[in-house]
Amino acid sequence: MMKKGLIILGAGLLMAPVLAQQAREGGRMLSRECRREVVQLCGFNRGEMRECLREKKDQLSQPCKGEMMQAMAKRMRQNDTSAQTTGRARTIAYGSSATQQLDLYLPEATRPASGYPLMVFVHGGGWSKGSKDMVQQKPDFFNAKGWAFASVGYRLVPEAPVEQQAADVAAAVARLRRDAATLGIDPKRIVLMGHSAGAHLSALVGTDPQWLGPDISALAGVILLDGAAYDVAEQMRQGSFMTKRTYEPAFGIEPARQARLSPTLHAAAPNAPRWLILYVARRADATAQSNALARALQQGGARVQLTGMDGESHMTINRELGQPGNPQTDAVDAFLTDL
Repeated sequence: MMKKGLIILGAGLLMAPVLAQQAREGGRMLSRECRREVVQLCGFNRGEMRECLREKKDQLSQPCKGEMMQAMAKRMRQNDTSAQTTGRARTIAYGSSATQQLDLYLPEATRPASGYPLMVFVHGGGWSKGSKDMVQQKPDFFNAKGWAFASVGYRLVPEAPVEQQAADVAAAVARLRRDAATLGIDPKRIVLMGHSAGAHLSALVGTDPQWLGPDISALAGVILLDGAAYDVAEQMRQGSFMTKRTYEPAFGIEPARQARLSPTLHAAAPNAPRWLILYVARRADATAQSNALARALQQGGARVQLTGMDGESHMTINRELGQPGNPQTDAVDAFLTDL
């Protein structure tokens, strides 16, 4: 009996972070009824949710607890997939810091004479968290389409300010272009893609020539996944207290610095020529920021496809990219086909 109790307790402790994550992400794997139970039991405060669920998980209905076990199993399968794909990557340093590295995944298909087109991914994490290992099934998805895939690690706040993070992304792209022939990459078909804070950095590098210099015109395109801070000052004005807690360490309070780090304010030409901007339709700030950036890019002469994603969350728009049958996968697939 004691052993069974320990097993149940252990499962509950594992379920708690999954519950918290699912509730924060809008409960993509959970039914509406189960999400309502979680919110009624523990509220919306992410800082308190995990501890609340550890203490009160037994108050959830049996169907809801069953959904939680399924969600935990799915998350573990996704983590296993990420670890397997990471194991076959070639790691390349582009700077002296341990985080200034990228992982390069090459298709198993025959290399084209010009080299593989390349997708360069920049992870999210609020400019202070995350790693290049956060790729899920993306390498397999892009490799299956004949694209090489690179995931960029970069220095994080507070070790490095956002300016240095943009410089890291640009340095990684420059390293890949410089060694394109050796690596088997087509330097004329490089697309930069980022999620959340990574979308901000990708947009900044794709609009402000101070980072890539003449190489900005060498980018074939940019894909943004539910980014933020395209206009830093505007987002901070409209954001919540939690938003400001994330933004102030990254961007400070000086208006001139915030403007320098706002891609929308750098969207006059030159820019990367083609853009796919995806955002979660139910997020008002993402909608406003994405639309304003798209307008500014179009005024600067870039071709822009802007699409709001219904039924997605800030996390699923990225984590489930590459899985068949969802709108972000279809949108990215169509964008690549037309490049």
